[in-house]
Amino acid sequence: MDFLLKPWPWYVSGPLITLVMVFLVYFGKNFGMSSNLRTLCSIGGAGKYADFFRYDWKAYRWNLIVVLGAVIGGFIAVTFLSDGSAIDLNPQTIADLQQLGFQDAGATILPPEIFDWDAVFTLKGMAILIGAGFLVGFGTRYAGGCTSGHAISGLSNLQWPSLIAVIGFFIGGLIMTHFLLPLIFSA
Repeated sequence: MDFLLKPWPWYVSGPLITLVMVFLVYFGKNFGMSSNLRTLCSIGGAGKYADFFRYDWKAYRWNLIVVLGAVIGGFIAVTFLSDGSAIDLNPQTIADLQQLGFQDAGATILPPEIFDWDAVFTLKGMAILIGAGFLVGFGTRYAGGCTSGHAISGLSNLQWPSLIAVIGFFIGGLIMTHFLLPLIFSA
């Protein structure tokens, strides 16, 4: 049981992801979380307002099980399989984040400076969340999928557009980390 209370090493989790991808490829399915949002919007009737949501969503019901599994799996992992230890961040990363005002860097997964209700219901907090949500939504639609879809499913299928998208995700992450995050939180 002690093995379950620690993060799974790459040589356990990597082959498990590979096994899932083998099954998806075998059954002719593609994996991606953003497609679930499209399916949920279609179920809710968004097809009345936009052609993008007008499709046979019933053919993608299986993918909703992935969302349910992610939610249940996350709950089980945090509630029953976590030892409660802090995130193992590099000391230099912690120092850099503390300079930006993140006092408990590494102590929690979601920094309270962004995700605490007191921070959310400020002008800056609302601007960050709405702006980030818009950029993630636009980027996902423009790239034809999300990070999990491109990085796991697309690269597993050797799709050239997925490689380009994943390179773009990394470049965007570097820009956010080294330029935008200090700009937003240095004030």
